[in-house]
Amino acid sequence: MTWRGSTTVQDKIFACLPYLLPLLDGIQYGDYLFNQFPPLRIILVPLAPLFQIYRGIPFFGLVVFFALYLFVVRNDNISHFIRFNAMQAILLDIILILCGLILSILGGSLGGFILETLSNMIFLGVIASFIYAVVQSALGRYAEIPTISDAVYMQVR
Repeated sequence: MTWRGSTTVQDKIFACLPYLLPLLDGIQYGDYLFNQFPPLRIILVPLAPLFQIYRGIPFFGLVVFFALYLFVVRNDNISHFIRFNAMQAILLDIILILCGLILSILGGSLGGFILETLSNMIFLGVIASFIYAVVQSALGRYAEIPTISDAVYMQVR
């Protein structure tokens, strides 16, 4: 199901911003890839100031997470397009949190190669979903990510 309507440039910009949350949380999974291919670190340069703020202030990510949910997703005065994208970014972040928990629990029992491969896959998934969602949002379209978008539609009406 998609909700159609006209989206303003402002709506498109505000719909893209929440996807920074899973991106900033997902950068840590790229460590193995960045160590193997140092020139890839160039993609981190534009994010460096934002990443320093995000990691430098204790619990900043958690505050942003709850602020997005409480003040954006649950606010009916904000357009459905922005609320949909904020909720989808939150769900992507929850998936990253769960991946982190699973990897930390299994990290000791997994071989180095398996842990490295899983981390690389998570990182590449984060980058792909970020690019897809931001491009779709910038075009004024709903970024349909299988299963996640269905859950978002149930939460955001």
